Amino acid sequence: MNKIIPLLLLVSVSVSVYSKTKLPEQFVVLNDYLPTANYDIRYATNNNFVGLPVTGYKAPLCIIERRAAKALSVVNSQLLKDKMRLKIFDCYRPEKAVDHFMRWVDDKNDQTTKQDYYPNLKKLDLKGGYIAERSGHSRGFTADLTIEVLNESGEYSEMDMGAPFDFFDSISNTHSDLITKTQLENRLVLKQIMLENGFNDYPMEWWHFTHKSDPQTDYWNFDVQPYPAK
Repeated sequence: MNKIIPLLLLVSVSVSVYSKTKLPEQFVVLNDYLPTANYDIRYATNNNFVGLPVTGYKAPLCIIERRAAKALSVVNSQLLKDKMRLKIFDCYRPEKAVDHFMRWVDDKNDQTTKQDYYPNLKKLDLKGGYIAERSGHSRGFTADLTIEVLNESGEYSEMDMGAPFDFFDSISNTHSDLITKTQLENRLVLKQIMLENGFNDYPMEWWHFTHKSDPQTDYWNFDVQPYPAK
């Protein structure tokens, strides 16, 4: 009897092949590429909606595709002229981290971060708009960020955006009716400078921006960790 060898079907969206010890050529570590920004990579810490370091985040680094990195560098340079700078919360996100998010959202018994991150929603209601089975972050062109302002004492502080990063609620929508005029103006300052430099915004989350060069194809799963210099 002849054996039938099954054929593997190729699909347009795939998890890309990568080396565990070498950063893919099209990516850079933004912390090194853009040292004048501030980095608060929450998913490498306990300070996030999961409540502990997220799978795949082995260091507090922003890894991102080169074209997005260049655009963020321009944004930060423009902000520095006005005594401001970028504060970055997240960039490339491994698929294993997204899987961790899905396990978390499906665990109805874990409500430890509800008051801080989703006080007005049921946990399962986070699926879809806020937490999905696949994230554009895994393609490497997306960053979550805000603006910090230099005060008279020489210290930076975040602009008042009316809701913190990763707060799952309609108040986080860019044009929410629940924020003040000043808070909306601050959000629009961020949105305008990002759009002017080649990014698209995500209206449900004022902090979320994706560079227009994103081909929306390859999803990656390498760790966020230090890599040898290229």
